[in-house]
Amino acid sequence: MPPFSQSGPLSVPFSHENHKFDKPSNLSSTNVVTIDVGGQLFQTTKQTLTLAGSNTLFSNIFTTYDQIPFIDRDPDLFSILLSVLRTGNFPSKAKAFDIQDIISEAKFYGIDHLVVQSHSNPSQFDAFNLEKSTILPLSGRDSPSVVATSPYGLVNVAHGSKITSFDWSLRGKSTILTPFTAIDSLLSLSSNVVAAGATDFSGLQIININKGSVVQSLNWENITRSSSTVQAIGTSPDFLFTSFESGRRNSNSIMVYDINDGFRVVSEIARNEIFGAELDSAIPSTKLNWVPSVNLLMASGSHSGPFGVSGNIKFWDIRSGEIVWEIKEKRDCFSDITVSDTLSAVFKVGINSGDLSYIDLRHIDSDNSWNCLGDEKKKIKGKKEGFGCKIESHGNQVFCSKEGDLEVWSEVLMGGSKNGKDERVFRKNVMGRTKDMGGNRVTNLGFSGNKMFVTRKDQQSVEVWESSRRGF
Repeated sequence: MPPFSQSGPLSVPFSHENHKFDKPSNLSSTNVVTIDVGGQLFQTTKQTLTLAGSNTLFSNIFTTYDQIPFIDRDPDLFSILLSVLRTGNFPSKAKAFDIQDIISEAKFYGIDHLVVQSHSNPSQFDAFNLEKSTILPLSGRDSPSVVATSPYGLVNVAHGSKITSFDWSLRGKSTILTPFTAIDSLLSLSSNVVAAGATDFSGLQIININKGSVVQSLNWENITRSSSTVQAIGTSPDFLFTSFESGRRNSNSIMVYDINDGFRVVSEIARNEIFGAELDSAIPSTKLNWVPSVNLLMASGSHSGPFGVSGNIKFWDIRSGEIVWEIKEKRDCFSDITVSDTLSAVFKVGINSGDLSYIDLRHIDSDNSWNCLGDEKKKIKGKKEGFGCKIESHGNQVFCSKEGDLEVWSEVLMGGSKNGKDERVFRKNVMGRTKDMGGNRVTNLGFSGNKMFVTRKDQQSVEVWESSRRGF
């Protein structure tokens, strides 16, 4: 019988209308399926093939046939794809092949979505065994200002007025020019749509990165009727949060938009008008994090004044528009802050001490004091040892940059209690091999799938870190 031929686009799903087989009774009763690929026989089960999903060659190949089906394709690549179906992971022999060859073959069989998930599976992320695997170069002379990731390895990088996108295989998809002089906030909303904003350009722009065009522009109408610049962007499964500040810098607010309804305005929270010397109300939120376990939005911001750096951290109920919990930062304000839903804690890097501290989210009603993960007896000096440090949480770990180095903190389960509360102990590990460490100051940390993305000051590239135990 004639072999299957690739007569249409790779993305067209297999249809058995074009390749008819009559099913004999002697083969229909068995659960084992035999397939001839390029002259090599493979045996698997019907259950394994159905994992490919409907309307794919894998799932349809055993439904109607009159003999062992023959597919005129590369048997070595087929064995890799069959292994992905069987185990959900790439076999170690896959590293001998070019990833683009595997992608093309997966598209022919209609299972490229499974290859993406297997190749960039978050479960393969090993925080304690990361090493620098590759460098993604960026065009132009601008260093990256912000990195926005999405599930399964997709990453968008803002540098200057441009956004460069890389797909899950780390192949550059495109570089587009935006209306901004420089981009300060960037958030991936889908595989081809991002939200972008700047502190010196009015409005939040919703951009289709495939077409390089602005889909929608969102603005905040402030009392002074001046422009509204973007200070931070955050998201939940249903809402887009944007921190705006008026062009005159005398008012700020957080707008809530419905992602699933054309970015319709849902509500406005945290509106502040500045009066006299009330510096606290002058601080716009420069970081927004949604905390699913408590259904609250964490908004944080800081201000450098004549008496040092001060700031606040507020947890907002977006339904009522009320503050549920607030922390005012005075003594050792945060250089950067993050919240981990998995670890149920807020983490900060002190701008003066450079130490990591946390507050347990499980006891927010009774305890607003920070628990230092470093030497609590260490005196805070005038030097800002934590200046420029970045902190992000991912999975069960917290990652913190110290100049050009990276630390990873994880919780050690002790099982004890202190003052009527569960005792929590965190341990620090230095990341990577000696040759991977050091360099210019880290400016961004991002995570997607099984990868970590790192950018550094004055470098026109993105570092990709992956687990050294990965077979592919």
